[in-house]
Amino acid sequence: MAFTYSAGSLVKARGREWVVLPESEPDLLVLRPLGGSDDDIAAVLPFEPVEEARFAPPEPSDLGDQRAAGLLRTALRVGFRSGAGPFRSLAGIAVEPRAYQLVPLLMALRQKTVRMLISDDVGIGKTVEAGLIASEMLAQGEATGLAVLCSPALAEQWQQELRSKFGIDAELVLSSTVSRLERGLDLGQSLFDRYPNVIVSTDFIKSTRHRDDFVRHCPDLVIVDEAHTCVTADDTSASAQSQLRHELLRRVAQDAERHLLLVTATPHSGKESAFRNLLGLVKPELAHVNLESETGRKLLAQHFVARKRADVRQYLTKEDGLADDSLAERTAFPSDRFFKDETYKLSPEYRALLDDAIAYASERVEQAGGQGKREARIAWWSAIALLRSLVSSPAAAAQTLTTRSAAAIAASAEEADKLGAPLNSDAADSDAMEGMDVAPGAETDEAPVKSRLAELAELAAQLEGPEKDLKLKALIKHLKALLADGYNPIVFCRYIPTAKYLAEQLENNPEEKKRGPLGAKTVVKAVTGELSPQQRIERIEQLATEAGEDAAARRVLIATDCLSEGVNLQHYFDAVVHYDLAWNPTRHDQREGRVDRYGQRRDEVRVITLYGDDNGIDGKVLEVLIKKHRQIKKDLGISVSVPDELSTGVTDAIVEWLLMRGREDQDALFSADAFKVSKEKLESDWNSAAERERTSRSRFAQRSIHPEEVAREVVSIRQALGGAGEIRTFVRESLGALNAVLRDHGDDFTAQVGGTPVGLRDALASTVGAEVIEKDREIPFRGDPAVARGEAALVRTDPVVGALASHVLNAALDTQAEGARPARRCGVVTTDAVTTRTTLLLVRYRFHLTLPSRNGERQLVAEDARLLAFEGAPRNAVWLPQERAAELLDATASENTDPHFGERTMTRILDQLPDVNGYLESYGDELAAELDAAHRRVRTASGEIVRGLSVTAQKPADILGAYVYLPAAAASVPAGASA
Repeated sequence: MAFTYSAGSLVKARGREWVVLPESEPDLLVLRPLGGSDDDIAAVLPFEPVEEARFAPPEPSDLGDQRAAGLLRTALRVGFRSGAGPFRSLAGIAVEPRAYQLVPLLMALRQKTVRMLISDDVGIGKTVEAGLIASEMLAQGEATGLAVLCSPALAEQWQQELRSKFGIDAELVLSSTVSRLERGLDLGQSLFDRYPNVIVSTDFIKSTRHRDDFVRHCPDLVIVDEAHTCVTADDTSASAQSQLRHELLRRVAQDAERHLLLVTATPHSGKESAFRNLLGLVKPELAHVNLESETGRKLLAQHFVARKRADVRQYLTKEDGLADDSLAERTAFPSDRFFKDETYKLSPEYRALLDDAIAYASERVEQAGGQGKREARIAWWSAIALLRSLVSSPAAAAQTLTTRSAAAIAASAEEADKLGAPLNSDAADSDAMEGMDVAPGAETDEAPVKSRLAELAELAAQLEGPEKDLKLKALIKHLKALLADGYNPIVFCRYIPTAKYLAEQLENNPEEKKRGPLGAKTVVKAVTGELSPQQRIERIEQLATEAGEDAAARRVLIATDCLSEGVNLQHYFDAVVHYDLAWNPTRHDQREGRVDRYGQRRDEVRVITLYGDDNGIDGKVLEVLIKKHRQIKKDLGISVSVPDELSTGVTDAIVEWLLMRGREDQDALFSADAFKVSKEKLESDWNSAAERERTSRSRFAQRSIHPEEVAREVVSIRQALGGAGEIRTFVRESLGALNAVLRDHGDDFTAQVGGTPVGLRDALASTVGAEVIEKDREIPFRGDPAVARGEAALVRTDPVVGALASHVLNAALDTQAEGARPARRCGVVTTDAVTTRTTLLLVRYRFHLTLPSRNGERQLVAEDARLLAFEGAPRNAVWLPQERAAELLDATASENTDPHFGERTMTRILDQLPDVNGYLESYGDELAAELDAAHRRVRTASGEIVRGLSVTAQKPADILGAYVYLPAAAASVPAGASA
């Protein structure tokens, strides 16, 4: 038996109601549960019983109170996963984007083939912006697959973000996973044909062995994270790894039909040609067009967005050109970083060891200089390794002194530099952070050298502990001060042995009955490159769990620079201590950016920089590099990278002087000619880069999307899906009605749900964890959408809010449901808010959408819910404006309504509702026309995509709820009188 149901029809099968989808065939029904998501789509064959579903009218005896209508509307809208508006994905994603984050999305939807360079400042939310574009393009059918190219250390974070926030399941393609994935392939099948959504290690896929297969079978949408590492300046000799990455991206970008999103907070890296090469990947003509001309700027504006925090901290205000501040949005970034540079002096024993090491290194460099270039470079890198590790910690020094130098195996001076530089310098554009936190070696194969270094290593090991290691003693002092002020700091070190040493010195060890110097309630953990990226996240979460909810508990994380890029730590930490100075200030900015970003609850992030007053290195690095970088960032509002070769020139000059003159003659360094030249060249080029950045930020400010256009779409989205205030009210009132215990904490609150119906508790257990429900722990609800694990955000897309809305909606539709039912489909309220009888209807509309895309037309069924209100009898209804209908949700009862009178009133209204069907249908047609116009407006620049678009309303609409508001005089009519 063939099916005869049209798309959009309601049917009943398998004990529930479904919407028939356009993909259905005569012998196969494709169904989505009413109010459900695409994840719940099912297919039904002809032998299964299916019948037309009639949406049952409300029961007049099942009356709710004054809150019933508002709670039911919100519960319904939260459940929508297929909105009818032009943004197909927003109803189904688990993140509520900030208004400014819609700008790149609007820019992308105006392009037939999306090519974007997203360069917003650190912490603004570039991952969310890229994810919004990706989820929207996949939902609309503009893209059929997604590849994210990123560093292997960030791959699992990208996977988690896409899955948890955007519902995109992507496979990890890394050197550690590729063998397993390839085992499941058919003969001749490509990995990238089998898995449509992938997250790929750039460093793995860039090799010629894997690159060709990826380029041939690459998905039609590619996101490149940290894109600045994939291009180089024309005037520098790029490393082989950088050249491979650039060649990979060049070939990916060659396909003019491929969507490409480049994401980076540092598009310039101080070099104009590198910026041009990056733009050339987006659009070839951008590599050469005159950006000083109006034509060039207009072309760039279509593809480039770069904003500072100051640009978006207050958005959609009168200052942005809007009529008022009704849509104003404030994003709570920390207002500033509080910097404090703290010094320490070496103990006499440590000073003696450092002097011995400097003398030894100076002697080795001098000897090697007469043996040839190769030997000289090996000695140079060994000397830097020795000095840097000694300044770091006794543990790092001991390991360096007993470890063979990486450069020792070099066959030439060039190879020695290639092997020695990555481990000993802090280049901002180094190929990868992975493996760069190991302590470098200083030992060579010569027996006398081994013996001398072994002696120094023994001396270093004897200096461990705060008595002789005064740097550690200073750290303890400053950590105690931070902890006393309520901060939870991250201590960044250069080397793994230093991080492990600090953790051992600071942590409490109950098994050995050792109490650390930071107090019994301070939990200390170390995270280094010895752990895999996933293990690092687990260690951090373990630290947070052990610290627990106790207000007196504190967290201290000791980390190497394996955590300085990409990993978001703002939910757990709010201060940074630079235990070891990086020799490139960009690294400091990266470290601080892990906590100073959107979602950080502290208004002021504290940054303490420890530096040695008398070790001969730290003071000069701080003065010349770190402070200069801070000043430029303060003046400009963003970080400007110092060119690596210039910072290396300065640090080389410092080390050379130290080896030649020793520690005691450091004051003369600044007047030395070689240092003056390096410093002046650095400052000149750095100032030029800052000025170029300042000019470009002003010249290329985002002007392709006006705030008024964003405001219009924000209003449209809130009308369809609801806003933050509505969600807060819904959660509080629903939980209160369901017997949860609520406690206020400023603007936020917590809820214990032990007394709520078992169905709700079961649903919440899968989102917050079974232990939270079983032990009736408090669930924190935050107004800020950026929440930590275990917290719920007061936004419609939060899983906890979704579970609550589903329970409230199902209970309202099932009059036989056990327990409290906060929302009802009917209500009669006596109120001072009306002067004549007014009826409020909650109406659900279904729409058929034909959305053309370059991959063919898509037929969709979407839902919308609207409030409609009229005065008087249904036959002679006087329809009220939308604003007035919404205001009725806030109407409060001025007196009780007699239940019997209320039921009779409700019965009469429901019996007469067929008289308003004509208006409901015409209103549905109006909505369809508005939706059609909205789709065309958003895609205004893509004429080909707009052609063929259509939106029609399914009839009849469903009256989900009916609520009668009576003026006080009407409610006191005698029982037998006419209402």
